[in-house]
Amino acid sequence: MSEGNAVEGGIRLDAWLPPEMAERAESMGVKKAGMAFPTMLALAVLAGAFIALGAAYATTAGSSALPYSVNRLLAGLTFSLGLILVVVAGAELFTGNNLIAMAWASGKVTTGRMVRSWVIVYIGNLMGSMATAVLVFATKQYAFGGGAVGKAALGIAQTKCALPFGQAFALGILCNALVCMAVWLCYSARTTTDKILSIVFPVSAFVACGFEHSVANMYFIPVGLLIKSFAPAGFWSLIHDSPEAYGAVTWMGFARNLAPVTLGNIFGGSVMVGLVYWFVYLRKARTSQT
Repeated sequence: MSEGNAVEGGIRLDAWLPPEMAERAESMGVKKAGMAFPTMLALAVLAGAFIALGAAYATTAGSSALPYSVNRLLAGLTFSLGLILVVVAGAELFTGNNLIAMAWASGKVTTGRMVRSWVIVYIGNLMGSMATAVLVFATKQYAFGGGAVGKAALGIAQTKCALPFGQAFALGILCNALVCMAVWLCYSARTTTDKILSIVFPVSAFVACGFEHSVANMYFIPVGLLIKSFAPAGFWSLIHDSPEAYGAVTWMGFARNLAPVTLGNIFGGSVMVGLVYWFVYLRKARTSQT
C-alpha cells in the first residue's frame, strides 16, 4: 500500500482504483447470480418500487412551466433518488445487474445463472414498479398543481409509447450505459456520500437527455395508462384535455416500448460497460486460468 493511500492504522481513505473496482464488480456478480429465489425476488420488487418513487418525484419536479432544459435537469436530479435507494438501501435492479456479464465473461457465472437472475429480477422490478404506479394513482397525485402533475405524466407516457423500435433501442443503449457507469463508479466508493455523488451525475444525465430506462418505464407508462383510463371528468376539464389526445398510451404501446428498450438496456449495460471493463481489467486473469 502506498504512503498516499494509508492513514494511521492502515485504513485506506482513497477511492478503490479501476482494477480493484473490476474485481469487486466480478465478485458482486457471482453473489447476485447465486442469490436464493425468494430473496432475489423480494429485493427486485423493492428496486422496482424505488425506481418508481424516483420516477414519481421526477414527474412532479418536471411538471412546471420552466424552460425545457431546466425541467429536464430537475427531473434528472430528482430521478436519481431511485438508484440511490437501490444502491444504498440494498435492492436488485435489472439494469444494474447487467454487470453480472463481467462475472460471466470470467467463467465464474454460467449463462443459465446469469439469465435466471435477469429474468427473476426483471419480473420483480415489473411487480414493484406497477404496484407503485397503482398506489400513486390511488393518491390522486395526478390532480396536484391544478392537474399539472397528471398532464406531465400523460405526456411522458405518450412520448414513450410513440417511439419507433430503432429509436427506443438506441435510447435504451445509451441509458443503461450511463446507469451501469453509475453502478461501476459506486464500486470505487468507500462511503455513502461517495455512492450518492457517483450516482447523481450519470443518472441525471440520462434523464435530462431523454434516454430510455426499462424499469422506469414500468412506472411511467402504467401510471399514464391509469390516468387515461380512470381519471374523472373533472381532471380532464382541469387540464383542458381529453383521453383521446393520448392515443399511443395503450397496453400494446407499453409492450412495444418495453421490448426494444429492454434489449437496448442489456446491450448498453452488459456490452458497453460490463464486457469493456472485463476486457480491460479481467481478461488477463481469465487467459492465465485457461
